[in-house]
Amino acid sequence: MAQTSAAATPGTRDRIVIAAARLLQRQGYVGTGIKQIAKDAEATLGSVYHFFPGGKEAVAVAAITHSGEEFAVLLRSALTTAEDPGAAIEACAAELAVGLRESGWIDGCPVTAAALETLGTDSEIQRVCAAALGSWERLVEEKLLGSGFAARDARELATTVISALEGAEVTAQVNRSEEPLRAVGRQMARLVGSYGVEPGAAGR
Repeated sequence: MAQTSAAATPGTRDRIVIAAARLLQRQGYVGTGIKQIAKDAEATLGSVYHFFPGGKEAVAVAAITHSGEEFAVLLRSALTTAEDPGAAIEACAAELAVGLRESGWIDGCPVTAAALETLGTDSEIQRVCAAALGSWERLVEEKLLGSGFAARDARELATTVISALEGAEVTAQVNRSEEPLRAVGRQMARLVGSYGVEPGAAGR
């Protein structure tokens, strides 16, 4: 019986986190209420506070962490589609563009949205947003290092790539067009290629 109860408990928590992540993605932190999270998660308000005594901010922290991990999976997968890091980054941008279009241009980046809405605050939300962005940069950096890029170049290019993708995603939403993301993908591939590092050089 204890095992059944333990298995059911994470299910409720997971539903709350996933519902919050989707709401943050579509309407931001300020526009998302705790009651709406409970409703979308098909959970009672009491359940939300049981798992997240800290209320809305605590739920948001868990949701942003979840979203950051979700995007990391997508990014990691996209980066393995090609040995050439430039081509892999372009593939990632294209995948983001298609996903955004298929969502009706509403499923933006919840990490960016929450970060912008809590600027100037010393909050846990700011810290988890920074951690998510940093983890994405490290994935790109690792791809570049594995392709033979110098450490400093890999680090700075990774920051440039993630910053460009985040900005392009917002522009794509506003214009309801894939082109900003696809253009950034092409230009990032060109930038990476301009270093003249031959793919696979690090393994030789």
